[in-house]
Amino acid sequence: MLKRLFDIVFSLLGMILLLPLLLVIALILKLESKGPVFYKQVRVGKGNSDFKIFKFRTMFIGSDKKGLLTVGDRDPRVTKTGFFLRKYKLDELPQLINVFLGSMSFVGPRPEVRHYVNYYSVDDMEILSVKPGITDYASIIFRDEAELLKTAKNMESFYINTILPQKIALNKKYINSASLLVDFKIIIKTIQTILG
Repeated sequence: MLKRLFDIVFSLLGMILLLPLLLVIALILKLESKGPVFYKQVRVGKGNSDFKIFKFRTMFIGSDKKGLLTVGDRDPRVTKTGFFLRKYKLDELPQLINVFLGSMSFVGPRPEVRHYVNYYSVDDMEILSVKPGITDYASIIFRDEAELLKTAKNMESFYINTILPQKIALNKKYINSASLLVDFKIIIKTIQTILG
């Protein structure tokens, strides 16, 4: 109850305070390339249910059909503004809408697309017993995931066999120690990581 109250109050406050910035980003995106301001992608949430996650669009229209994984400054699918938004995680700001509506929380396992959830074991499915979040341990540790993927000969295989298992372990760690204090620590560490 306290976590949900925190999510409602601070997501609403965040949307109000950040409204000028959100409008500026939206305007730049519309001027730079054709397409909607928001990118809505189906992810897997609590209870193994699909939901649509909101992000600022950072790629050219139709780019998501060319692969689920993206690689930093070498990915031609990402717009110039998109590179900047991704670098500072500003593309994630619209997820305040998800938090306010209740499909996400500020802190919780980052939601995966169904394609990667299909690689979860029976034990791994406990990750879907809690709401997904905007940030978590994995978001901090894999801050430069795109850079890691650039070094792989086969990005898909590297993600599934190397990165995903580590994310799953971190998600289980969070679930087994979840508390408001842990959430605050993760939020503060996330801000430090982005600004650092």
